[in-house]
Amino acid sequence: MTYAFLRVAVIFSISAPSLLPQAAGLGQGWLPEFNLAARQTLEIAEAIPSDKYAWRPGPGVRSVAQVFIHTIQANLGLLRQAGVQPSVDFSTVPAEAAALDKAEVIKWLKASFEAVRVSYPTADLKKKIQFLKRDSSVDSVFLRILVHNHEHMGQSIAYARMLGVAPPWSK
Repeated sequence: MTYAFLRVAVIFSISAPSLLPQAAGLGQGWLPEFNLAARQTLEIAEAIPSDKYAWRPGPGVRSVAQVFIHTIQANLGLLRQAGVQPSVDFSTVPAEAAALDKAEVIKWLKASFEAVRVSYPTADLKKKIQFLKRDSSVDSVFLRILVHNHEHMGQSIAYARMLGVAPPWSK
C-alpha cells in the first residue's frame, strides 16, 4: 500500500510541473489571480466563433455576448462602488441587450480588465466605504470583482463547451 502511494506521489511530482504554465498566478496574490481570470476569459471570448455570440442555453438566459457585457459592466460599476474612477467612461458602456459583434465585445472586455488592473495597485484598500448598504472596505469590493470575474469565466467555459469549443489552455 505504501509503495503504491509512493509511486503515485512520484508520478504526480514529475507531471505537476507541466501544469504550472496554465496556472501561473495561482496563489500569488490578488492581481495575479485577477490577471489569470482576465486572460482565460479573453481566451474563451476569442475562441468562441463570432456567429455563436447570440447563442443562449435557453429562453431568458444571457447569450454569450451578454455574459461578457455583464462582466464588463460589473468590472466598471464595481470600481465606481469602490470609489475608483475607472479609466473608461462608464456612460459609454453598452447595455446587455446591445447587439455587439465579437470584436466589439472583446475590445470592451480588454478595456474593463485594464481599468481594474491599473486601479488595484493604487487603490486605498483599507478605506471604509458603503457597499450594498453595508459598511465595507475597498478591499472587499476588489474581492467581489475577482470572485465575479471567476464566476463568469466559469460560465463562459460552460457555454463554450456546450458549443463544442474547448478552453484554449486545456488543449
